[in-house]
Amino acid sequence: MQVKTILNRIQKQRGFVYGTVQFMGRSRGLVLEVDIYPHARNRPRCSGCGRRGPQYDRLPPRQFEFVPLWGIAVFFLYMMRRVDCATCGVRVEQVPWADGKHQLTTTYQWFLARWAKRLSWREVAQVFDTSWDQVFRAVAMAVAWGRAHVDLRGIEAIGIDEIQWQRGHRYLTLVYQIDVGRKRLLWIGQERRVKTLLAFFRWFGRDRTTALRFICSDMWKPYLKVVAKKAGHALHVLDRFHIAQHMGDAIDHVRRSEVHDLRRRGRQPWLTKARWILLKRHEHRTPDERMRLADLVRHNLRAVRATLLREAFEPFWTYRSVDWAGAFLDEWCVQVMRSQIEPMQKVARMLRRHRPLLLNWFRARGQISAASVEGLNNKAKLTTRKAYGFRSYRCIEIALYHTLGQLPQPKVTHRFC
Repeated sequence: MQVKTILNRIQKQRGFVYGTVQFMGRSRGLVLEVDIYPHARNRPRCSGCGRRGPQYDRLPPRQFEFVPLWGIAVFFLYMMRRVDCATCGVRVEQVPWADGKHQLTTTYQWFLARWAKRLSWREVAQVFDTSWDQVFRAVAMAVAWGRAHVDLRGIEAIGIDEIQWQRGHRYLTLVYQIDVGRKRLLWIGQERRVKTLLAFFRWFGRDRTTALRFICSDMWKPYLKVVAKKAGHALHVLDRFHIAQHMGDAIDHVRRSEVHDLRRRGRQPWLTKARWILLKRHEHRTPDERMRLADLVRHNLRAVRATLLREAFEPFWTYRSVDWAGAFLDEWCVQVMRSQIEPMQKVARMLRRHRPLLLNWFRARGQISAASVEGLNNKAKLTTRKAYGFRSYRCIEIALYHTLGQLPQPKVTHRFC
């Protein structure tokens, strides 16, 4: 079987034919060169307006890199024609295997973009003997095509969160679709301000916003403000993970201050190496850690009392009735305010302020999975760590859309990976 037969079967170019196929020796090793010629009756198509026109002249041969064959680099050689277009003037023709001035064929770009989902961009460049810039351009092309053809129908639940992507409190606002049947990244914005989330709702559109039934977010004030303004009809649910995070931060703050206080007074540092014993949930502690915690309870330490208050709050999530859950929350807040532990009192005041949104968690139970937001956030952070960080917003935006966006891909006669 000839190489031309394989190419005509898996990568047929309409209006063009494959010519001579030959091996050539180059600095990068052995390569395969494939000549391409236009059909005799194939008039060139203008790259500006897409209309066909008379041929003006021909340019020197140009190389387009194709998918490697058995580890051998493959290049298409073609003498580009110029079109005498009545609308655009003299323009270079449009060819079906490449776009614009790209040196890579469109098929090879999709090949690199698919591998970039499995490996880091640098590893893809090393494996296929190309440059990081070429891989980046391939991924950017795939993301641009996918975002232009993305299907936004039937979205009823979204999750809003932020991640830190650079030092100096530089954040990204991420909006996910968290419907039961589909979870993906919808939109990325710089910073975590009011105008950032407003930009999402402008992009999302009024009709799609009206169709939303559930919105999950943390207690960041700009998010709460924008959601109330733009999607007040939707059931706004506070993320359980962030509430547990606030309690854990309060316990750790109490522990650190109490350790300093015990050392200052010359007392025995009971809380040394007890951080994770206090922060772990009861079912995650080992038998030795449980014995250590039981020993700490006898000393009436504020950090231990804060931990017990946190554990006393856990039954809150097991309620089925909104009214009973609200009564439990009110009683727990009263106990915390009497404890005279300021960091925990701060958490109780925060929960009181957001009581209606907190109880929405029970109204939406079983219909959305708020934990999926944190799972997607972890994947977003893994994407950043895999690349050892991104220096520009455009790079991380393209990488996250490519990895988490579940973007569509064009239908092809053959997939190489």
